[in-house]
Amino acid sequence: MLDFAGQTVIVTGAAGNLGAAIAETLARQGASLALADMREEPLQQLAARIAGDPLVIAGADVRTRDGATRIVQECREQFGRVDGLANTVGTFKTTNVIDGAAEDWAFLMELNALSALRLSEAVLPDMIAQGYGRIVHVAAGAGAKSFAGAGVYAASKSAVMRITEAISEENKTNGVGANCIMPGTIDTPQNRASMPDADFSTWVHPSQIAPVVVFLLSREAGAVTGASLPITGRQ
Repeated sequence: MLDFAGQTVIVTGAAGNLGAAIAETLARQGASLALADMREEPLQQLAARIAGDPLVIAGADVRTRDGATRIVQECREQFGRVDGLANTVGTFKTTNVIDGAAEDWAFLMELNALSALRLSEAVLPDMIAQGYGRIVHVAAGAGAKSFAGAGVYAASKSAVMRITEAISEENKTNGVGANCIMPGTIDTPQNRASMPDADFSTWVHPSQIAPVVVFLLSREAGAVTGASLPITGRQ
């Protein structure tokens, strides 16, 4: 079991399936948590069922500098430090190029990639000042190789990977590690509803992804930085 006692981690997209699984795993291992999401009610429900009296930050738009900065400021005010960021903010949409994929560019790039950039920009000064930090973003296999209909989505996830690699290179002497995960199709109620004929047994469950993210957020992951790790189940 990893020891997060005395460490503070921000989890964004915390009300979602993956964000909640990461938060619950971190709480069991003693981390102080700042939980951020646009949706307040499910965020409060999550906070009520995990230990440690987590800080709840609802309504901060992480596509903006102000929104990302607000999360870090509130975390710092509550806990005095920011040791980790688990950023699960993002979405999925497919459109063929001929059908107007360009219309999705701003939406997907802002929600998937700009949010990662803004949040990283916000947490890095604290991490650099204390000589320690861990950043984990959620990319996707499509970021390495696209598929039909996923051109813009793939570009946004590739951007997340490139941003993470740059953060890693820029901070190798600062004690700050930055990595991505590349999950396959995540087994959530929403994905089951949208793909009812799929073989769910090949998908990867949030509870299988969360321990990988938590390891990357730990002190024990000091030798891992700049990586994009596939977590694909049996796909």
